[in-house]
Amino acid sequence: MYPLSSLNSLGIDKAPADTRVVVAMSGGVDSSVTAALLKEQGYDVVGVTLQLYDHGVAVGKTGACCAGQDIQDARQVAERLSIPHYVLDYESRFRAEVMDSFADAYARGETPVPCIACNRTVKFRDLLRTARELGAEALATGHYVRRVMGEAGPELHRGADAARDQSYFLFGTTREQLEFLRFPLGDLPKSETRALAGRFDLAVADKPDSQDICFVPQGNYASVVQKLRPEAVEPGDIVDMAGNVVGRHEGIVRYTVGQRRGLALGGRDGTDNDPLYVVRLDPTTRRVVVGPRSALGRDEITLYDVNWLNGPHEGRLPVQVRVRSSQSLRPAEIELTDEGAVVRFAEPEIGVSPGQACVVYDTATGSRVLGGGFIRRSP
Repeated sequence: MYPLSSLNSLGIDKAPADTRVVVAMSGGVDSSVTAALLKEQGYDVVGVTLQLYDHGVAVGKTGACCAGQDIQDARQVAERLSIPHYVLDYESRFRAEVMDSFADAYARGETPVPCIACNRTVKFRDLLRTARELGAEALATGHYVRRVMGEAGPELHRGADAARDQSYFLFGTTREQLEFLRFPLGDLPKSETRALAGRFDLAVADKPDSQDICFVPQGNYASVVQKLRPEAVEPGDIVDMAGNVVGRHEGIVRYTVGQRRGLALGGRDGTDNDPLYVVRLDPTTRRVVVGPRSALGRDEITLYDVNWLNGPHEGRLPVQVRVRSSQSLRPAEIELTDEGAVVRFAEPEIGVSPGQACVVYDTATGSRVLGGGFIRRSP
């Protein structure tokens, strides 16, 4: 173990000038400031931007990362900082790892989170490998999470700015990846990042944050699924919990568990159909099952594809969890199994959507990410 006094600001036993850092530059303000900060601290910074989907479709689309204009913005920032910049064509692997799995999940009646899949595959797996090939000591990103050194090695913690915390989307980060990753913005509020962009005179200082899924124009994900999996967008019945037909739909991909608006039942205009909610989606029969809000409550859920960052544990472990990215933490217990994990809530959880992630945090502070997995469809 190196003495702390010998480590640079990234925790590496080298002078910054002798430490190469690859920065994942999306063309937005966060990754641009990350590159600028590391350059100012004297690191050997190399910027890398990923072309993730069809450039012709991307050109002119604003408010999404890795589109045509965003690549140009990243290149301009790299020129401003006088750092090398590379654009890597990851389009085919992005299509296979993220877009196709996104469409398949909707066809299964799930509600996927493609940003998690992107982080786990093309970014923290493939780009990390490329960074090593470039001779880098670390891969830095503009995510609002913190990497904290613990007794057993680096831990993943929530970002200091609760409004910007992105730990939900990074639960799939492995221990090995955490050894190599760095998140320079984790302790900053977004307002300070904007101020730094102004101080560095970056052209993206006032650029709006990305809002939509990058490959879903205007948020119309059903049209993307229809293009990739035409058979998934087929009409069917809307039924109540007794199986009575109460309406028709134009494809289960247009619905998610817990949805209330847009059902257009019983001659209503679809803007307010309380007290009916989407309770379950059945891809086999192409049925959307609706019921009262009380039918949404779940006492427990099972998880698959679990990534566990905490040490080995047997039995039930008290934790805090999120089953949606925007949700506050909820008390629960988790029990790891051979198939994944079982999460039991302290109080029934409303609107749990299969395919979404359940991310697990420590119970004492709610800061450390212990792991997580994807919510399995109930029988």
